[in-house]
Amino acid sequence: MKNAIEVVFPNARHRWCLWHIMKKLPEKLRGYNQYERIKFSMKNVVYDSLTIGEFEESWGKFIEKYKLQSNKWLFSLYDERHRWVPAFVKDTFWAGMSTTQRSESKHAFFDGYVNSKTTLKQFVEQYEYALAKKVENENNKEFNSFNSCIPCMVGYEMEKQFQSAYTTAKFKEFQQELMRKIPCDLSSYKKDAYISKYEVDEDILFGESRRRVSFNVCFDEDTNEVYCNCRLFEYRGILCRHQIVVFIHRKVDQIPDKYILKGWSKNVKRSHTKVRISYDN
Repeated sequence: MKNAIEVVFPNARHRWCLWHIMKKLPEKLRGYNQYERIKFSMKNVVYDSLTIGEFEESWGKFIEKYKLQSNKWLFSLYDERHRWVPAFVKDTFWAGMSTTQRSESKHAFFDGYVNSKTTLKQFVEQYEYALAKKVENENNKEFNSFNSCIPCMVGYEMEKQFQSAYTTAKFKEFQQELMRKIPCDLSSYKKDAYISKYEVDEDILFGESRRRVSFNVCFDEDTNEVYCNCRLFEYRGILCRHQIVVFIHRKVDQIPDKYILKGWSKNVKRSHTKVRISYDN
């Protein structure tokens, strides 16, 4: 697949499924005496490394500590680290997906409509029923987004802005980030031309222990745009708590349009609801 994608879709970002990789740990590493410790340490390195530099340093210590230099599987994974390690893929928009979600989404879509004994003719008919149900669910959610309103938690102008623009589900995601700003503090500030640079400290839970982590946030005074090295917005399309802290500190009420993605808007008509199939007749 990797070779074919590079030829057919040369500009695509091909990412490997993290869930499938971690699922192979028992098969690939159980032969080691310290398997449980190795598995625990590898998960910490992969999931807890917030930056590329942090991953590189932690991975090197992990390999050295458990004498894993000769493990070909780990060597091949490291060689392709830009395809699966979270710290390496956060620069691309994935709408929050961390796995292929292939079988899960298909199972959910066809649940109750098809089974292993369904014939091809029945499948075509049931597919239409499944799609009709999906459109019905979409229309119900759209109706609720327009006719019901989740109250603002804090009352910031930016919260009201997202409340009026986003679907109910996406607005809840924004509110989660808004509440997660509570353990965040501005620790330092410096200005370079029109760019203000902030350090935002946050208490983060890693396993059973908490760690104070600093994030770098840059604020453009000309455009009111912000960049955070946690890259949550680039990765999931939702403003991160560190960006929100800086916006509040700068007393920015109206968030720039680039941070309100059209795909999350309640005003967008989803394309699959326009598909013409037999239930329209």
